Amino acid sequence: MGRMTGRRILSAVPVLLAVTFGVFAVAAASPFDPVKAYAGTAGLTASQADLDQLRANLGVDQPLVRRWWDWLASALTGDLGDSSALRQPVADVIAERIGWSALLATAAFAIAILLGTALGVLAARRRGGRLDRCVSSAAYTLEAAPAFWLGLLAIWFFALELGALPAGGLTDTGSDTVTPGQVISHLVLPAGVLGLSQLPWFFLYVRQGVGDALDEDPVRGARARGLAERTVLTGHALRSGMLPMLTLIGSRVPELITGALLVETVFSWPGIAAATVQAATSVDFPLLAALTVLATAAVLLGNLLSDLLYGLADPRVGFDG
Repeated sequence: MGRMTGRRILSAVPVLLAVTFGVFAVAAASPFDPVKAYAGTAGLTASQADLDQLRANLGVDQPLVRRWWDWLASALTGDLGDSSALRQPVADVIAERIGWSALLATAAFAIAILLGTALGVLAARRRGGRLDRCVSSAAYTLEAAPAFWLGLLAIWFFALELGALPAGGLTDTGSDTVTPGQVISHLVLPAGVLGLSQLPWFFLYVRQGVGDALDEDPVRGARARGLAERTVLTGHALRSGMLPMLTLIGSRVPELITGALLVETVFSWPGIAAATVQAATSVDFPLLAALTVLATAAVLLGNLLSDLLYGLADPRVGFDG
């Protein structure tokens, strides 16, 4: 396990370097001018000398490779630079928002995995039955439904029609303090929507895996020995059928990040999404690079986690092979 983790970390280094350079290259080729975005309306009346001085202060007058290398050298020392869009250090921007994004993603992932597993097991017990047909149809429908559309639908029904849950934000209107109760009530809709957008894949994987395991000889033998159906299902079929689902966890991380950006925007959740959108529209090089590295690292960690979980669940898989 240790050697595999070390190899993955070493292989991640060139990937992260290439990703950061790609961000600076795409931003350099962008038609948007970061100086004008930074100056705002004041840039309309500023002289060319003032704009040139601002360009030098922001460091965007340097060649592409020089800008990337300067940012990389500073990042390795812990200095991620200053965000020209948000007018504060990039490290502070990330620190203020990453916790809320992590809370949303964790809650959504838990909903998708737990609910998808439970429904997948129930559907696999009687494939072709009424429950299986209904849940499978709903899963295929959710696969095609964009996360932002589900978010708008949830706001309309639960917040506007029923008035049962808040429509967005982190705290109640007019509240100056953040309390756990307010956070939980405001988390329900965005986490539920994001979890439902990820649920179909977990449901379908578990349904297929458990269904196939129920037809295998070891499970038939367990039933022939007179073991209870619950024991056969949870002790034999579920363990075997869950193995393919473990590999799904890592592959869903990119979709989770993309969905989280949309859901955070719809529900005004104070996570990374707003900073990402603002960094992209303002061509904020340091913030874009840091957020892209963060997203790439999350994907790589998700893939590593999938491999580790698969190896732990199935001893036949060698970590160091």
